[in-house]
Amino acid sequence: MTVHSPADLRRFLAENSTRPYDLAERLGIPEAALVAARVGHGAIRIDPQPGRLIPLVQGLGEVMALTRNRSCVIEKIGTYNEFHDGEHAAMTVDPEIDLRMFPRHWVHAFAVELKTETGTRRSIQIFDAAGDAVHKIHLRDASDLTSWQALCHDLALPDQSDSASFAPRAPVEPAKASPERAEALRREWAEMTDTHQFNILTRRLKMNRLGAYRIAGAPLVRQLAVDAVPALLERVHAQGVGVMFFVGNMGCIEIHSGPIQSLKPMGPWLNIMDPRFNLHLRVDHVAEVWAVDKPTRRGPAISVEAFDAEGALIFQCFGLRPEKGGDAAAWATLVDDLPELAEAAA
Repeated sequence: MTVHSPADLRRFLAENSTRPYDLAERLGIPEAALVAARVGHGAIRIDPQPGRLIPLVQGLGEVMALTRNRSCVIEKIGTYNEFHDGEHAAMTVDPEIDLRMFPRHWVHAFAVELKTETGTRRSIQIFDAAGDAVHKIHLRDASDLTSWQALCHDLALPDQSDSASFAPRAPVEPAKASPERAEALRREWAEMTDTHQFNILTRRLKMNRLGAYRIAGAPLVRQLAVDAVPALLERVHAQGVGVMFFVGNMGCIEIHSGPIQSLKPMGPWLNIMDPRFNLHLRVDHVAEVWAVDKPTRRGPAISVEAFDAEGALIFQCFGLRPEKGGDAAAWATLVDDLPELAEAAA
């Protein structure tokens, strides 16, 4: 890892209009190092634990919630409501800001206040042990500044140094399958009553998600062509089908529930630019796509899931549940009509 002093990093930030994520990539450093360099210069270190942070975020009112991985960024405007804390997992349950949080990955957090030509921009930025962004919260014009000041005061940490040390980034776990357990996988998969049982099943059989998909076979999974991803978004947009779109990383998953109102390709990016929901997807990062059918008490949970070349999950897309206004039959038909991978179809 390249070593730069905090002063050097502040100079790089001042001299570049590049997004911090891209600047960090170019410098060969974690993004969190750039934010830490601002401590004492518009940023403060705060307690990262969701159990302390999120209840105070709720007081901010309307904000923008952002979660990303290397290939996809999701942004939702709304208010953090119905927070449920937990040692291993926490969540907010709201029609707009719907999150699943995994506290052990919330390691570094900063409250950032930057003066720009267009006004002061305020944000809360959370990073994992390697300094990769887990979740960001951007204040808006309507956000409550009194609550912002209280949050900064109440969560400020004793350590306000402008440098930090970071752990090495954990490698992506490649597809892990146990072909000798394929029959057990198929049998127990067919007996599931809840999608959350899938992770338990694969762990017990010494597999992971992608490895299980590669050996399960029809009718449980169907490998799709890479072109199925833009086709999926184009058809969801054109047909007005309600979906649940999951984008995340090891520390946070953010969910959009509803239709897609706009779709704008730009170079390698496929962009959804709806009034309160934005999504930016690097289509050229998609290496594998799977249509997946998991049984539940409510009926089949059908998803389309995309992975990059290293085996990292980019996104999952499910049909919106009927009780929330979804059309299960329309979603099933849409997924069934997506193009299969040529080798799989042969």
